[in-house]
Formats: sequence, C-alpha cells, structure tokens
Amino acid sequence: MTEQLNDSYDVVVVGGGAAGLNGALMLARARRTVLVVDAGSPRNAPAEGVHGLLARDGMPPGELLERGRAEVRHYGGQVVTGEVEAAVRDDDGFGVTLTDGRTVRARRLLVTTGLVDELPDVAGLRARWGRDVVHCPYCHGWEVRDRAIGVLASGPMSVHQALLFRQWSDDVTYFAHTMPAPTGEDAERLAARGIRVVEGEVASLEVVEDRLVGVRLSDRTLVSREVLAVASRMEARAGFLATLGLRPVEHPGGAGEHIPADATGRTEVPGVWVAGNVTDLVAQVGTAAAAGAGAAAQINADLVAEETREAVAAHRELTSAGSR
Repeated sequence: MTEQLNDSYDVVVVGGGAAGLNGALMLARARRTVLVVDAGSPRNAPAEGVHGLLARDGMPPGELLERGRAEVRHYGGQVVTGEVEAAVRDDDGFGVTLTDGRTVRARRLLVTTGLVDELPDVAGLRARWGRDVVHCPYCHGWEVRDRAIGVLASGPMSVHQALLFRQWSDDVTYFAHTMPAPTGEDAERLAARGIRVVEGEVASLEVVEDRLVGVRLSDRTLVSREVLAVASRMEARAGFLATLGLRPVEHPGGAGEHIPADATGRTEVPGVWVAGNVTDLVAQVGTAAAAGAGAAAQINADLVAEETREAVAAHRELTSAGSR
C-alpha cells in the first residue's frame, strides 16, 4: 500500500466505488497496470448497509469498499486517495492531474465517479438522508416496512415512487409540496391504493430524540410520519471530463444529468469508458459493480487489439527487412 505513483498506467480508474473497484479488479487480473483514484466520498456513506447484493446483503458500505480495495491490491492494482482535477489528451493516451498536483499518464480511462444527490430545500431533510429519509424502495423498503411512510413530491416520478412504497406499507401519504396535486389517472391510482394526498408546501421535518416523527407544513400543520421518501435530482460527478469535451447531459428519464455511453460503457471520446451511477443514474451497487467489470473487459479487449496491431506492424517490418 503506497501513495507513490508510477509515471504511467494502462488504465486509470477515476472513482473508488463498486463500479471502479470491480473494474480495477478485472483489469488487474488481466495483468494490466491499474491506478484507482478514490476521492473517498461514496454516495451511500450515510446508509447503514448495502441491500439487495447477493452474499453481501446488509454489509456496511465502508466495509464493502475496504474489501474491494484489498482485492484490487492483491492482484497488483494500486488504490490511492485523491481527486482528479483534469484529464487531457496526451499523444496516444491521457495526462491525468490530481488536485494535489500529482500527474500520471494513462492509455485508457475508466470513469466511475458516481453522482451527487440534489435534495429539496426542506429544513432537516439533508441531516436525515440515508436514515429515515430514503429514496429507493429496493434499497430501504424492507427496513421501513409497515411504518408510516411519507413521499415528498419532487419530480415526475414521485407518484410512481409512492405506488412502489405502497408495496412495503399500507400507510403511505403523498405530500404534493411545491408541485400540483395529482389529477386524472395519477389521482385515481393513488386513491385506489389508499394513498392519502396532502397539499401544501413542506417546511421542515419534526425530529424527536434523533427519530423522525412528522412532517411540518408551511401552515404549521404537523402530519405524523416515521419515514420520508424523496426522489433526488441526480447529477453526475464528472466536471474534470470537460477538458476532453465530455460533459453531462440531461437523462431521458428526467431524473438528472449523466454522461452518455453505449451498452459497454464506451463514451464518444475514444479511450474513455464510464460505469456506474455517473452514466446509469438508477444503478444499485450490484448493477454498478457489474457495469464496471463489463467496461473493464471492453477496455482490456481494446488494448489487446491495439497491441496486436502494433505487433503485426513490427512483425511485417522485421519480415520485410529479413527478406532484403
């Protein structure tokens, strides 16, 4: 374990979450020189455990990542703490500069920097995020089952979110907040499932003895709730890619901005792949890890193809020289 960097690597992985570490693991096992630059700010840090991940259900996020780092290092990969400030095209590869001034070269880049959750401006909401303020029923539904759940409207998927959480509890309340109250088919669906709709802006959360007990409206009305679900606006963390001409764009689903890529993680910039939440906003840990592994396999194949072309050219030159 060392923070001393080599001059160059086959692949620099930017981001040390599930996608980045699984990608690095695959590449290290393929005997590639790999550097993982990990800023150390995983999105799921506030959560008590990772759920829905086979054989690792309930494991604390920090423990999962520490195991992943150890596995990457076991195969010769390097994992360092840091943040990438810029990446620029450098001959046939990339120059990567960290915020502390360190620089390295990479033949390929795998970007797995994840996303930032932009939350509604409601007093007390951020402090409860990942505890009794949640977003994903598949990540948290079992843990909040049969409790009084509120769903804070924040975007086009909020009605869908309320209907999903109804699977885990028969006591679900939809808070319209700053959005229009549901009408038409949306209102009918909520009513049919017994989901109460509360109009009026939510001003704050009511917390007693470190436990959510209710939602306070701007007119001071308190609605008792034990859990609040909210769909955040998700923004890809990839500002450093702007120097390569690669910028986040609006996701087709309207949930935020992502870095677009094809099914393998290949971006429009040759040599740059992405995996995990930076491109797939709704990917859970298992999905992100699988995407990282898949992108890594594609990167290795791309490098093999390049090396084979170079070997063929050298072989032809040698053969030609020998025949003269």
